[in-house]
Amino acid sequence: MISMNKKHKNNIVSILLACTLHVVLFSSLIFVYETSNANIPNRPLMLKASLIKEENLITPKKIEDKKRRAAEEEKRLSDIKLEKERIERNKKAEQKRIEDQKKEKERLRQEEIANKRKKEEEQEKKRVEAERKRLADIEKQRAENERIRKEIEAAEKQAQLDRELENEQKRLDAMRSGALSRYMYALMLKIENNWIQPIGAGKGLSCTVDVRQLPGGEVVSVSVTVCNGDESVRRSIEAAVYKASPLPNPEDPSLFERNLRFIFEPIQ
Repeated sequence: MISMNKKHKNNIVSILLACTLHVVLFSSLIFVYETSNANIPNRPLMLKASLIKEENLITPKKIEDKKRRAAEEEKRLSDIKLEKERIERNKKAEQKRIEDQKKEKERLRQEEIANKRKKEEEQEKKRVEAERKRLADIEKQRAENERIRKEIEAAEKQAQLDRELENEQKRLDAMRSGALSRYMYALMLKIENNWIQPIGAGKGLSCTVDVRQLPGGEVVSVSVTVCNGDESVRRSIEAAVYKASPLPNPEDPSLFERNLRFIFEPIQ
């Protein structure tokens, strides 16, 4: 601190000497100018000079102010340190309080869990016994339902068999009466009338056709399986069946089949 004060005093002395030197030089220039150029018209004086402001001078007051600010800064830093230490102590105390609360809550929770587990074990015993009785009742009811179901299925199978036998008998009767022949003739006639014979269709054409139809004769799908014609012939037959939709219905409803298969052998 003593060396700093000496340095400040030396700076002040240097500045004062510089100012005195500038004043002497300035006065000398004015004197020389007035004596040597008395007959020369007055001209503006061209002189470069720098002004030293008072606030740039280091004065004892400024030194005191600097010491005071340094002391205030040191006290501020000390206060900050003390405040941080206080906050840290409070933080540790708060953490300990929270930990103690957690331990107490954990103890109460474990006690509650033990009581709850005991109660649940008792309820589980009651539930197991009730479930055993319920399953026994269910098994008894299931056996009874199975017996009834088998009786119903047997009755339905017998009824279905009776219906199939009846329908088959009707179908056989219709076939014997010529109804099937008339149905197939009407079917082939309508398809052949809608068939556009391609060039590749030779004599002796014979193709097996599978048709899926809805009640009423509406065609859903057509597939030519076995055929002695080329691909153009197959496509032409499929197109003819679609054009013939709806297909004619048989006079005897027992002859109707959703999945119909027939052999297409056109007259050429």
